[in-house]
Amino acid sequence: MVDSKKQWKAWLYLSPVIILTLVFTVYPIVNTLMMAFSNDYILAIGSRQGLFYKGFGIDNFKMVLGYQGFMTGLKNTLLLTVITVPISTFLALLIAVCLNSIKAFNRLLQTIYFLPYVTNTIAIGLVFSTMFSMVGVGLTTENPIITTSGIINNVIELFGGKAINWVNEGSSWSANMFVMVVYIVWNALPFKILILLGGLQSVNKQYYDAAKVDGTSRTRTFFRITVPMLSPMLAYVVITGFIGGFKEYSSIVGVFGDKMGPADNWYQMDTMVGFINRNIMDSNAHEGKASAAALILFAIIFAVTMLNMYVSKKKVHY
Repeated sequence: MVDSKKQWKAWLYLSPVIILTLVFTVYPIVNTLMMAFSNDYILAIGSRQGLFYKGFGIDNFKMVLGYQGFMTGLKNTLLLTVITVPISTFLALLIAVCLNSIKAFNRLLQTIYFLPYVTNTIAIGLVFSTMFSMVGVGLTTENPIITTSGIINNVIELFGGKAINWVNEGSSWSANMFVMVVYIVWNALPFKILILLGGLQSVNKQYYDAAKVDGTSRTRTFFRITVPMLSPMLAYVVITGFIGGFKEYSSIVGVFGDKMGPADNWYQMDTMVGFINRNIMDSNAHEGKASAAALILFAIIFAVTMLNMYVSKKKVHY
């Protein structure tokens, strides 16, 4: 316990953190709640009137839920999260087990797998966009269209397949979704591998020695020893994976640009965070609708997190 006469020193040392938390965390949350529940909220920047609203209510939530753009973002966000989190977690577990069993070049391989995590997301998105691109050049009979394909289509054509329009103008939603699933899974692997590999290295080797003595198969050892012992780490990466999945935005921008879709179908790959950002930056001042959408996103993330924590209590072995 801190001496009561010296508590002022503790408060003095904590004051910078408390002030920053109040300014950059507490105030934005309170302000978001006020804007979300303010009907016809309009922020008049540079005007003497300041802001306008017609009382408090849920009009912003009704309008947001009635927007086709919001429902598109919600559908894309849910699909990307539900598809990528299980796939990336399973692949990360397999890779972590393989890395843990490799002695030679172990550190080098860990570094290679971790590189995407420290690389700029937009830069990686541009690389993926180039890899999956298919661009036509020339529009006349004298100069016929010449198609230049990215490395993915080159590989497909090498094996006798036909090039697919993955991300360019005229591409389908399913092709766009496939590219984003591949990108998000690849980009999510490093962090999950790091966490699971650390967990594997802390597992008591006596369990595996006992399994060898009993002649237990590798498959049974994996499901009976490795997975249960890693269950706390698996629960952690799944929960953080769902939270990150619902906040997906920069990866879409990296591949498709700020319009979040092919040139002929803007916002085809829109997400909930993309919808929120677009309304915040809108010149018509849609802060109230953006705040309502942010609260809906928070409610979804909170509900999914609570569900994951409830399930983890039943399945996780500490």
